[in-house]
Amino acid sequence: MSTTTASNNDFFKSNVLGHPAGLFVLFFTEMWERFSYYGMRALLVLFLTSSLIGDNPGWGWPREHALAIYGSYTSLAYLTPILGGYIADRIIGYRWAVVVGAVLMTLGHLSMAIEVHHFFMYLGLVLLVIGNGFFKPNMTSIVAHMYKNHPEKKDGAYTIFYMGVNAGAFLGMLLCGYIGESPDWGWSYGFGLAGIFMFVGMLQFYFTQNIFGDIGLKPVEDKVDVDEKPEEATRNPFSKFDLFIIGLVSIIGLTWIINDPLEAISNGEYNAFPFTVGSLSGSNFAIITALVLFLFILIKRISQYTSILKDRMVAIIILAVITMFFWAAFEQAGGSMTIFAKDYTARVLEGNAKLIFNVVNTLITIIPLGLITYVLFRLFSQTFKKYALGNIILALGFVIIWIIVIYMLKAQYYEEKSEVPATWFGVLNSLFIITFAPLVSKVWESKYNPFATFKNGYGMILLGIGFAVLAYGASSIPAGAKVASVSMIWLVLAYFFHTMGELCISPVGLSYVSKLVPGRMIAIMFGIWYLAIAIGNKIAGTMGGKIDEITAQYSMSTFFLIFAIIPIALGLIIMALTPLLKRLMHGVH
Repeated sequence: MSTTTASNNDFFKSNVLGHPAGLFVLFFTEMWERFSYYGMRALLVLFLTSSLIGDNPGWGWPREHALAIYGSYTSLAYLTPILGGYIADRIIGYRWAVVVGAVLMTLGHLSMAIEVHHFFMYLGLVLLVIGNGFFKPNMTSIVAHMYKNHPEKKDGAYTIFYMGVNAGAFLGMLLCGYIGESPDWGWSYGFGLAGIFMFVGMLQFYFTQNIFGDIGLKPVEDKVDVDEKPEEATRNPFSKFDLFIIGLVSIIGLTWIINDPLEAISNGEYNAFPFTVGSLSGSNFAIITALVLFLFILIKRISQYTSILKDRMVAIIILAVITMFFWAAFEQAGGSMTIFAKDYTARVLEGNAKLIFNVVNTLITIIPLGLITYVLFRLFSQTFKKYALGNIILALGFVIIWIIVIYMLKAQYYEEKSEVPATWFGVLNSLFIITFAPLVSKVWESKYNPFATFKNGYGMILLGIGFAVLAYGASSIPAGAKVASVSMIWLVLAYFFHTMGELCISPVGLSYVSKLVPGRMIAIMFGIWYLAIAIGNKIAGTMGGKIDEITAQYSMSTFFLIFAIIPIALGLIIMALTPLLKRLMHGVH
């Protein structure tokens, strides 16, 4: 038995809830990272668009400018993992990539906490994007290698890991949102809190990383699949021409993503494309050119594969396009839906409404946090003797969390009126995922497991229904109104339908990629998949930035109807394409 195999089996000697203790080290590291990511993201648009004066002043930016920054940031956050994963695979290994990424993100959050100058905000966002590129892909790679010899436990491991992601998102939006929006604290403390817990996550991982044995210490070897099917085995190396086109598209695309918000914010003073081509601006011409070149190289590459592999790659592209449109609408959560929560939703509660909210908020906060703390104690029982420092750091993080939670709940209880933070609605997504993910997972594992096109179709339709609910709720808002007081129930329902849609699309997407192509091509196809998500995130920011324009010319209801009609139509179309997709997948379900 090899050293790697032996150490891999040793993981299961010290287990927590039936899984290696190392999985829960990753669980908590990922939880703190998602805490920081979603905590900051919940505040970004609110801070940029808040008035320059008042109890908690922001920068007073137009919504279009703030959402342009938001869209570029979230899209880059899905592009840099492609490069970060490559560097980890080939140069520094997974573990050092995680540490480097965590340090960069800590510095990024702390830079954003220095909100006195625009430079620190931009520097913070750059550090967060680069750090995320190192961190995001390599955590899941460590999980994959831990369970290499135990594939039967892998689904359960990823489910637990996914719970860590959502636990972090839940706590980050709840606590960073509360602190950042509170006039008693302010935006700097909210951004700073995100940085503190990213630092806690980094220290906990660094001082406990020996629990993973030799996994992730060195770059992985580039091995050919020994079980690859003959009809899929034709190699298709990249030519110099292919690499040139890919490099050109990457440069144009990255320049455009960065240039788009800078051009808007500076009113055209800073513009990387200061020319026009006919009726097209330089910026539009550049991105259309990049898209055409990308489609050319994609078609060229696919046409060179064997027929079965070619068909399966086309199927992935079709599903990726649906995914792109899904995220373009879904990511309104951090943009236009946050603005809707802040300026158009009745969030001040008193009397029985206040009491009911306080009880509900206490339950949905204390119960999940109590369960996570229980997992923490189980991890301590297995790892404290060998990794005391890492465990102590982790415990201190939880002590701080409990102090903030008690402070928040106590303050809300004693207030005569409760003003629900605009960021609070974002926690509903994570709460609904934690609640309903096990149920949906059971359906996918049963005989009622639908084909990929139906999963995508259901997801898009549910997403559209969520926006239809918002459109109905916003129907009483006059055209051009800057503020209103619509019932909270519409946002709650919208987040419920959006989350159910996400459970139909997001967790299963990468699974189909891994099923449809050989192992040697997974990295490339994951890159295309993440590219589709990145484009979707950028479209989300661009479309969300039209909220004032569409609301002034038509109505707020019309704005949300656009996001209802397009997903529902695409959902019906993808389900109608089921016979075609079944042929293209050649037996893969």
